[in-house]
Amino acid sequence: MCKVLCYTVVKLNREAKKMKQYLKTLIEEKGKELDTEIQIDGHFGLTYEMLFDFIEQMPEYHEQIRKTLVIIDFKNGDIFHYLTHLANGMLTSIGY
Repeated sequence: MCKVLCYTVVKLNREAKKMKQYLKTLIEEKGKELDTEIQIDGHFGLTYEMLFDFIEQMPEYHEQIRKTLVIIDFKNGDIFHYLTHLANGMLTSIGY
């Protein structure tokens, strides 16, 4: 039982870390850093690292977030607009 459960936890953790690395690489390619603040009215100090830590804990959304970012990037859209949208969702979900 523990082998299966432990394997599943390790696999999920590995996938979550890959997602965070993907997001980090993506914003760095676009000229921003993890400690860059996300500009949302009424909130200050919110960084991409905080958003990515939040996303990392939500593995059920990783595939959809990645697909959406790929489509936006492919069409030369603004990925930061989408990341701000996700940050707004994060703030709503945690009650800010």
